[in-house]
Amino acid sequence: MRTFDTNVQHIQYLVLRQVAKHAWLGDLDKNVIAIPEAIIQHLGTPTMRCCVYKERAILAERVRLAMGGNAGNSNVIEVIDIACDECPMGGYEVTGACRGCIAHRCEEVCPKGAISFDRTRTAVIDKEKCVECGMCAKVCPYGAILNYNRPCQRACKADAVSMNESKAAIIDNGKCVACGACVYQCPWGAIMDKSYTLDVINLLKTAQSAGGQKVYAVVAPSVSSQFAYATLGQVISGIKALGFHTVIEAALGADMVALDESREIAELGLLASSCCPAFVVYVHKHFPDLAKYISRNLSPAATISKRIKETDETAKIVFIGPCTAKKAEYRDPSKFVDSVLTFEELQALFDSRDLDLPSLEPEMLDNASYYGRIFARSGGLTDAVAQGLKENGMADFELKPMPCDGLEACRAALRKLSKNALDANFIEGMACVGGCIGGAGCLTHGEKNKREVDKYGKEASKKTIKDAIAVLR
Repeated sequence: MRTFDTNVQHIQYLVLRQVAKHAWLGDLDKNVIAIPEAIIQHLGTPTMRCCVYKERAILAERVRLAMGGNAGNSNVIEVIDIACDECPMGGYEVTGACRGCIAHRCEEVCPKGAISFDRTRTAVIDKEKCVECGMCAKVCPYGAILNYNRPCQRACKADAVSMNESKAAIIDNGKCVACGACVYQCPWGAIMDKSYTLDVINLLKTAQSAGGQKVYAVVAPSVSSQFAYATLGQVISGIKALGFHTVIEAALGADMVALDESREIAELGLLASSCCPAFVVYVHKHFPDLAKYISRNLSPAATISKRIKETDETAKIVFIGPCTAKKAEYRDPSKFVDSVLTFEELQALFDSRDLDLPSLEPEMLDNASYYGRIFARSGGLTDAVAQGLKENGMADFELKPMPCDGLEACRAALRKLSKNALDANFIEGMACVGGCIGGAGCLTHGEKNKREVDKYGKEASKKTIKDAIAVLR
């Protein structure tokens, strides 16, 4: 049984599955218009909107994003304007807790004269005047004024989401780090990540017809916490059944990065990790003066992809994982990845080919060490770098790590570093809470995912980092 956290994810999966199904058949152009109606019939009744007509229009926008979205927008995250109007306006509102007291502190403190009192002595906020400073909420003795920010705004820790004149969400590409937090938290599915599923299908179809090109799947270690209805070995078999030549763990690239970053921190004395693309972009956009501290290493996926292409010049590489920010990273040709799929998109691909994973004979996936595999959760990179120091004969170096679990924690650490007040010499930056297992492209999220990743790490036959990467020499 397919498992998703929310109905929004399920609807998006239905769209992706239909788009992929027709792409395999080669008749997508003829069926694009029919896909929304097919999904509405599958659902039975309009479940999302006021009427079937609006539902069909929004589904058409989801199909557009499933086919790559707006090519003129450099961001991998886009807003579906017509899906955004059901959200409340947001901002500061007076609740029923207001007692109409005679102190009127809220009125006195408002710098714009936006607060008055009606006939019932209840405070009223004039939205045309309000500048959302929050002073009224701070001084109200009853706590009767609350800030009802929209879910996407609350989720975005890069301050990249705001509202336009029509009260639809807009994304500031100059601030956005493509972490996908707004995508996962939007209860209406009005903010989505573009899908490059069609690119992947084209790669696989070309490989099958040309005969010389091989498409490699580089799979994130967080895969161990997904696809609960099948074993990991059956998931690997399913990926190969789609037409991938080989499946390789991104965790092997993580082993390589951990060993190199341990040398790097011992050499430089102060380092910020380079593994999370959203964190790296966040530093460049919001703390550019601190970018000099980011590790010179590529991300684990890019590191192992580079190695694959050095050994096979015809290789095409698709990263499969939980990360929307990876979709932005792969556009840089120096990152050696040809396309990206999220776990949500992989599930849709499986079902577009009618693959029954539980019936498949499982295949082994055993490239990486325990330390490479636990990169998937917060604190894993720190543990791996500590192990790397030991294996590099640098155990006497005092590692003082600062694992940052989520973008808010990253911001706090970077602010301290900017003021020379950071009591640490290694910043492990993870934009998603929980690490990669909290990525927006996961099928499910939760504490069990961390347990599954740790269990997966312990199953690795390679007990040291050097044992794992020895196969590459």
